[in-house]
Amino acid sequence: MESVYWVLNWACHRKCTHCYENRFRPYVRDALEEVVRESEEAFPKIIANLPERMTYLDLASPDDSPAGYTQKRGRIIMAGGEVLVDPVRERVLYPVLETLNAKYRNKGGVDISIQTTGDLVTEKILEELRERGIRMIAISGMDDFHVGMEGDKRKPLIKKLHEMFAKTGYAEHSTRGNFGEWQKNDGPTYLFFGATEDEWIGKIWPRGRAWDNGLSRATIKDNFCNAWSGGLNFLNHKYSGSEVSIDPQGDVFPCCLKTKAPIGNVTEEKLTDILDSLVGHPAFEAINMGHPERMGLSHGWDTDTFYEKSKTTDPKGNPYRNLCIGCDKFHEEVLAPVIEDIRQERLRAIGVTSGPLVAAE
Repeated sequence: MESVYWVLNWACHRKCTHCYENRFRPYVRDALEEVVRESEEAFPKIIANLPERMTYLDLASPDDSPAGYTQKRGRIIMAGGEVLVDPVRERVLYPVLETLNAKYRNKGGVDISIQTTGDLVTEKILEELRERGIRMIAISGMDDFHVGMEGDKRKPLIKKLHEMFAKTGYAEHSTRGNFGEWQKNDGPTYLFFGATEDEWIGKIWPRGRAWDNGLSRATIKDNFCNAWSGGLNFLNHKYSGSEVSIDPQGDVFPCCLKTKAPIGNVTEEKLTDILDSLVGHPAFEAINMGHPERMGLSHGWDTDTFYEKSKTTDPKGNPYRNLCIGCDKFHEEVLAPVIEDIRQERLRAIGVTSGPLVAAE
């Protein structure tokens, strides 16, 4: 598989207005211990059920090998919440890095990245990440939605981070959007991004606190599904272009935004088994092709119906239309029980008994 986006933990030191997940927030005392322990218990099972090899065939690089395409090393992107917050860093992130490197060391390897807001980064942490084989650090808090990072306020932190990265041997990643460039660097790299107009998340997803605060500016023309980190190509795990999202409990989603119901859980079964079981299903093939408006064609929802279901009113009372809204309603009204039936059939085949998965918030 080319990419896995793994949310390690719900804990964060911020509660940003534009966040796509309400569970990303500060936790204290018993609540913090609960979410950290949840991740500690889940991550060994999740890693055991990740693909045996994190490699993929690059369709942009045909060759004369039996497979017909160049095999390349895939990546696992670890995010939160905030993966550097105490005690997530020591009890979850570092053990996960060590376990992943051990799993893939003799199987083609894996490129590991983390996303962090940047304000918790220290030289000591950068050294510790280097020692554990990190390949990229993405500083994701560079936008006006992060308190204290508005406009020129973020310049001092950016300068400080550049200096720390240079001192600890990290090279700036210069080719935006081309993750294959990682492999051309001998050591780890870094980059900056945020929810700005020029980024793919600039329109703001209709999810979580972003939705509650009426911040999404996406229209019916903004098809988040038909793009990287959307559902596009998620089923094609042997080839380039495939990515799925995993949350701290192991629930799997075809996109980072997260569909209303997970497609399975990797604490109980293998990721590739989950994906392979959905190949050929009309609704999931539509997501895979980046055309969510066609998800319901075999369930009595023509595209006109889907577009109509994609209309709503946001919490501020403004009319709103986006395909993610239609996808949510299709899951709620039609697809969730279908997904559960397919999951139970998979579990029976491997002799596992499990209750139904809980739909995403």
